[in-house]
Amino acid sequence: MLIEHRGQRPVVPASAYVAPTAVLCGAVVLGERARVLHGAVLTAEDGEVRTGDNVVVMENALVRGRRRHPVLIGNAVLIGPHAHVNGARIEDEVFVATGASAFPGAVVGAGSELRINSVLHANSVLPPGSVVPIGWIAAGAPEAKLFAPGRHDELWEVQRELDFPGTVYGVPRGTSMRDIMAGQAEHFAAHLDDRVLDDDPSTD
Repeated sequence: MLIEHRGQRPVVPASAYVAPTAVLCGAVVLGERARVLHGAVLTAEDGEVRTGDNVVVMENALVRGRRRHPVLIGNAVLIGPHAHVNGARIEDEVFVATGASAFPGAVVGAGSELRINSVLHANSVLPPGSVVPIGWIAAGAPEAKLFAPGRHDELWEVQRELDFPGTVYGVPRGTSMRDIMAGQAEHFAAHLDDRVLDDDPSTD
């Protein structure tokens, strides 16, 4: 399904494939020979999503572009099933495995691997050629440190300086969920004006 959002339409080259049950919403630009498989959602909320060539976004993955953090995906990248790429930059030849997540402001260096259910935290930078093991968390900049599951106290020492609430919601830490969600409801109200386009994935 192709959706016009905030006046922007997806751009899909003739060499690309978008499954009938996938969703491309707003300023989404696919590269040559991109493949977006069933159930995947690429949504440009108020910032674009742009892929390079030979990118495969597998079933039920979510890729979300944001105003201050567009999603830029390089060439020859795999976004695995149920992966979550939210406002992150993914450089060339990266493997994002099943269930892995990269949050706003994060950068995944070329040739890196985010293995199953791993996390790259907001505003964190993974150097080229890095591997985040299954279920581990990478956090920090200018170079992310790796944390095994259960190392919560050590992770928090790094994580709290990365300003997740400010980066993702634009609010200071400690803001109530009531206030955060009022802002989010207003933000996502922009979808009330969305328009579903025809089934032809090629756009002008």
